Amino acid sequence: MTTYTLEVHPVPGPGAEDVVVGTHGADEGAVFTGTSDGSIFRISHDGGKVDRIAQTQGRPLGLEIDLDGRLLVCDARRGLLRVDTASGAVEAVTGEIDGAPMKFCNNAAIASDGTVWFSDSSTKFGIDDWKSDFVQNTRTGRLCRLDPDGTVTVVVDGLAFANGVALSRDEDYVCVAETGARTVVRRWLSGPRTGMRDLLCSDLPGYPDNIARGSDGLIWVTIASPRDPVVERLQSSPMAVRRLVTRIPERLQPQPKKTVRVQAYDDDGRLVHDVDVDPTRQPTAYHMVTGVREHEGRVWLGSLHEDAVAVVTL
Repeated sequence: MTTYTLEVHPVPGPGAEDVVVGTHGADEGAVFTGTSDGSIFRISHDGGKVDRIAQTQGRPLGLEIDLDGRLLVCDARRGLLRVDTASGAVEAVTGEIDGAPMKFCNNAAIASDGTVWFSDSSTKFGIDDWKSDFVQNTRTGRLCRLDPDGTVTVVVDGLAFANGVALSRDEDYVCVAETGARTVVRRWLSGPRTGMRDLLCSDLPGYPDNIARGSDGLIWVTIASPRDPVVERLQSSPMAVRRLVTRIPERLQPQPKKTVRVQAYDDDGRLVHDVDVDPTRQPTAYHMVTGVREHEGRVWLGSLHEDAVAVVTL
């Protein structure tokens, strides 16, 4: 069994939820993350320098690099935004679907023609009540498409907490993590299976959060917390019971177990990497990995709860 060591790089903000590696100009190789106070940070590739470059006035989650080098930000409170990494200017892209405000814009992937695929985790609950959606299992999550002309279309709905989004290397399919069901759902975009839906992977060992295609062409999947039989029993309980659980004090609710784990799958759904780090053997108690980005053999990690990003060398 391979033993992995975390390098942890603090950022001056809470909840560095996702990570993306810059690909353009002066940003090439730099790592970006967003925190719960609305800040966007740029971190040098060696982790030695951290700069606050923008403020969204919301809660940035998923991050992508746009075709022109800007950041596409999935802000849980404001919807899709674009951020100029040089000036810090923030541009609103869209905050609505079918004329109604999004409650929980979460993650995205950008196609080579500029089409943006993004998730809206729930139509019932926002980020402050994410546990309520998870336990109540509302299955109102959606995978959406933003065309270059600005048209927004719901492509897949009825998802159990729609989360991370990724496109295959050839862009013949798009996939979305279904956190509550412990699966990654795939929608075929070209070829003989165009329009069909299947699973890239299922029965994951825990609850997937963000996903991303790495520079290796694999689909990397975060496992934010191991499978919890108590939570899954609750999800299948009568709705009255599920609602009651979400109203009890948080300290008495089921809590995510501490783990640092990401997996990588090929286009056939075969597991290629299973990076499982024992958080108790690390110099810091870094845990709950919700963001992942493989770049040239290094796997960058983000966390909904940590004021830091981390990196593992394969």
